[in-house]
Amino acid sequence: MNQLAIDFNARVDVARDLGSIAAVRCRSKAEEFCPGFSERALNFIADYARSNKSSFSGENCTFAMKAVGIRAHDDRATGAIYAKAIRLGLIKVVGYVPRVRGHGTAGGRLYARGEAA
Repeated sequence: MNQLAIDFNARVDVARDLGSIAAVRCRSKAEEFCPGFSERALNFIADYARSNKSSFSGENCTFAMKAVGIRAHDDRATGAIYAKAIRLGLIKVVGYVPRVRGHGTAGGRLYARGEAA
């Protein structure tokens, strides 16, 4: 048999590494655009999780965050903040919802208060 062997795990690792690099750059630019963005956004997410009795979408939380003036140059900068909130146990992923901004595509996360919140 003459099939091409592809190491998918190596490709996923490279993709994750590139994503991490992009997240760091995006977060740095967000700090330039909105000083204190990372800390303010993290605190907002934690408070939002505490105030919600049930689950909530990341998009709705981000919309609420922007409404109170916590804005990055690009909404994708919040991704690194949600990841940190998960690592710290402030929120946890409890499901998935269609994305509002993704025209109903899959991938929207549903969060709930974490154990540390």
